[in-house]
Amino acid sequence: MKALVFAAGLGERMRPLTDHTPKPLIEAGGKPLIVWHLEKLAALGVQEVVVNTSWLADHFPLTLGDGARWGLRIHYLYEGDTPLETGGGMLNARPLLGEAPFLLVNGDIWTDFDFAGLPREPRGLAHLVMVDPPGYATHGDFALDAEGHVRHDGARRLTYAGIGLYRPALLDDWAQHVDEHAGVVADGKPRFRLAPLLRAHMDSDLITGQHHDGRWTDVGTPGRLAELETALR
Repeated sequence: MKALVFAAGLGERMRPLTDHTPKPLIEAGGKPLIVWHLEKLAALGVQEVVVNTSWLADHFPLTLGDGARWGLRIHYLYEGDTPLETGGGMLNARPLLGEAPFLLVNGDIWTDFDFAGLPREPRGLAHLVMVDPPGYATHGDFALDAEGHVRHDGARRLTYAGIGLYRPALLDDWAQHVDEHAGVVADGKPRFRLAPLLRAHMDSDLITGQHHDGRWTDVGTPGRLAELETALR
């Protein structure tokens, strides 16, 4: 299995910490956020990892090298000065990922979720890890029904954790589900969010998920980073 790590964000809410360091390379618990993921991916048996980049892209190979220290082979994929968002980033990485299911993880989260707890492959087009909504975003993203299907809404809304298994086929009809005003970057690459594609296939039972009730942090602000650092100590 291959993996895709989203690491192309601009980290604007994390400034000034991200003025000279991409957010996934900011340290928590003595190592960069992205390294926590690389260690788990290696332990799972993943061998190839695609890391999409944009802001301060040259810092990633300087810090992580080619991945050999973890037994991985890292492919760095520069998106340009403007990140392509989650859907566009996945579409841009598809040629390197192939057509087999792959594991996706956001490079700017921290969690104690064990990737080995994921199924071998999605039942449908995607399988998402969901967490309880954090205090700063209590509305949640989607709901999870009793059969493990992700729904638009429900009695208990959960937050997508930024971890999942995806089939590349999810992207086959991306243009049908993306707002025409989503826009493109200067070099013509599509730029769009992943959520509309997921929502488009929920009613067909093609998006499944699981609830993680352990620790999870979206390291989106200096305050959350400080809280995480204190907890890890």
